[in-house]
Amino acid sequence: MGLIQVALCYFVLLRIGIVTAKEYEWRSASATYIKDAEGSITTKGACGYGNLHMKTYGKYSAGLSGMLFSRGRTCGGCFEIRCVDHIHWCLLGSPSVTVTVTDFCAPNYGLPDEYGGWCNFPREHFEMSETAFAGMADKRADVVPVQFRRVNCERDGGVRFTLGGSSYFHQVLITNVGLDGVITAVKVKGSKTGWIPMGRNWGQNWQCNVVLLGQPLSFEITSSSGKTITSYNVAPPTWRFGQTYEGKQF
Repeated sequence: MGLIQVALCYFVLLRIGIVTAKEYEWRSASATYIKDAEGSITTKGACGYGNLHMKTYGKYSAGLSGMLFSRGRTCGGCFEIRCVDHIHWCLLGSPSVTVTVTDFCAPNYGLPDEYGGWCNFPREHFEMSETAFAGMADKRADVVPVQFRRVNCERDGGVRFTLGGSSYFHQVLITNVGLDGVITAVKVKGSKTGWIPMGRNWGQNWQCNVVLLGQPLSFEITSSSGKTITSYNVAPPTWRFGQTYEGKQF
């Protein structure tokens, strides 16, 4: 490899490192919360997780404005958030909370950005669960200024694969992902197939058009940090749609 190619590769790797590092630095945004007696935003968010309490995300979850949601590419990611610069609403000492991205906060261009249109582009905003918001600010507040940064997700157990679809349409919902929490690529393998790339359907639902019934299933997943893990024979040949199986953890 010539000097020019080496220099180019070094430059690309340097740029990747800079972008990744910036995600983990404190940045400014705003936050509100959704009132919910159960402590979760919704049972059916834009990331496709379904019942958030069953997925362990319920009490500390958040919907993101479009600027941060990135069309679902941040689903499953974890953010540390703290209330700042508001003596009336921020809790003493500005304690932080960590939330998992589970939903999309839709814009409302009928309202001004500073009053009601919190999720209008290009604002960076978190619509938090009530429990998470109460961990950093007074719930009497309508909206509070915050600082946020990406953090690694702490998960109990392995990555979970919930199987869905039909005889000719295979889909898997991937949850409980550690490390950076975000999956960017998925492959599935049956006992009668090679590795088959899956496409993102929506959120963290991945799909492929192939018949896999009656075969044990293995999954290869890649996180946004570039790390890949393979879980062999996660689902037995007798698996059924709607069932959840546990694989390796990052």
